[in-house]
Amino acid sequence: MRLRTLHGNTTRLITVSMMAISLGACGFQLRGVPPVSSALEPLELDCQPPVPASLCLSVREQLELGGVQLVSGEDANYRLRLRGFEQDRRASAITVQAAAAEYTLRHSINLELISADGVPVIASTRLTTTESYRYDETNVLAKQREEESLQQQLSDRLAQQIIFRLAPITPERLQEVRDNHEKSSAPADTTDKHPAKP
Repeated sequence: MRLRTLHGNTTRLITVSMMAISLGACGFQLRGVPPVSSALEPLELDCQPPVPASLCLSVREQLELGGVQLVSGEDANYRLRLRGFEQDRRASAITVQAAAAEYTLRHSINLELISADGVPVIASTRLTTTESYRYDETNVLAKQREEESLQQQLSDRLAQQIIFRLAPITPERLQEVRDNHEKSSAPADTTDKHPAKP
């Protein structure tokens, strides 16, 4: 009986594992991130220090999972710029002994999307995500591992926010942005169309 139960559990585990592998292989996105329009292709992802490599990689993976063609340099029609990354850790609750009982972690970054000819599709926008966790002085190592895990989660959340900002940009929206940009950049017509008669 025990052998049959063990065999049944092993079979279930193998089946679930195979399903997870199959979903991953076909590009199924568990994170619920919306697709990015092909109108932004080819797209360049431009990350500048101090943007962490892990955040840049997370954004790149999300774009590639969505089938977005990524290039670099002059081949790009649009450039996604990530700048000004900041990470903060603050005590958000104090014990009666004046020690930190809870910390809040915060990650923020500037996002900007511009066309190859300099039209700002998304003007510089600040994105922020936070997470809190309880601190236990008697279990420092476990709490340190928890904080490292939360830091990665915050990077993943920022990557999701970046993709969400790109998702609504359709060809129609791009044309609307370009038309508005051309109107605002056009010099005002100051010539008098009806000069006074002598």
